[in-house]
Amino acid sequence: MSDWPNRRLLDLFGTRHPILQAPMAGASGVALAVAVSRAGGLGALPCALLSPDEAEAQVEAFRREADGPLNLNFFCHAPPPADPQAEAGWMAALAPYYAELGLDPEAPRPTAARAPFDDAFCALVETLRPEVVSFHFGLPAADLVARARASGARIISSATTVEEAVWLAERGCDAVIAMGFEAGGHRASFLTGDMAAQPGTFALVPQIVDAVDVPVIAAGGVSDGRGVAAALALGAAGVQVGTAYLRSPESLIPDFHRQALAAARDDGTAVTNLFTGRPARGIYNRLMTEIGPMSAAAAPFPTAAGALAPLRAARPGPDFSNLWAGQAAALAQAISAEEVTRGLARDGLARLARLSERPRPA
Repeated sequence: MSDWPNRRLLDLFGTRHPILQAPMAGASGVALAVAVSRAGGLGALPCALLSPDEAEAQVEAFRREADGPLNLNFFCHAPPPADPQAEAGWMAALAPYYAELGLDPEAPRPTAARAPFDDAFCALVETLRPEVVSFHFGLPAADLVARARASGARIISSATTVEEAVWLAERGCDAVIAMGFEAGGHRASFLTGDMAAQPGTFALVPQIVDAVDVPVIAAGGVSDGRGVAAALALGAAGVQVGTAYLRSPESLIPDFHRQALAAARDDGTAVTNLFTGRPARGIYNRLMTEIGPMSAAAAPFPTAAGALAPLRAARPGPDFSNLWAGQAAALAQAISAEEVTRGLARDGLARLARLSERPRPA
């Protein structure tokens, strides 16, 4: 199964298939990355919730189980300054839930820990030498990018608009991920905060393909071979897949998240800033329904999550937990990540072959 019509990503990353596993912090780890790699895709390890030592241990575990290339993913946001007024406003919005559960709103709360790419993580990249380093929310400082590239890593990042894609390509990214509005999890936006103007994947991909010279990777709404074939037909060199892997036994999500995915509908997700302070797509739950998916009261990213931690601890389950998922969540199957990857490749190739065999109109 090596007859892909566009080999740019295969040659760039050294994979058998142009299929990237989305690095989903909190939902994916070593087992998922290994399974995708064994099936010929590019496995990924998300590092935003890890310390450098934890990330190193996961890379070592991956290398013991798989011999394919590896993508290490990092957030590159700027941590916000302390904002007591914003924190107080967010706590006021959550006060009814604290009262319902008998929680003390004045009790110490955990700090939301999402670490941006810094010198310590860069030193880790230089030591471990992953084949690919990917970023979310733009790119870190130019000197850190240069050091990561000098380690031998291919550098990629996500764009939600053509402007962002051009910005990334001009700064030397080896490939650009075109993240459509359908995609689950955190929006990768970094030049715009206007969610209402975000294009969908299959409007965004061909426009980015026309705007940049580097390979383009389609992300958002790709959950089976039809999505793979459509993305490549529009000029993408490959796809990045996230939600389709969440029901696999290798994912780390809790049972209530799996149950929500099993019952997912096409209109069952929304972009919300309630859980971290930054827009991200997930399945509707109680908090999103009662407050509304987007709230000006939400504390800045990533601090909003800290105030929700006591609520989740007091009432485990979906009410106060993020259920990240894309709009094609209903297409996800409860099968192994290897099977998902092989199916994407097999069915995508078959559909592309049928497209190429169709007679052209006179």
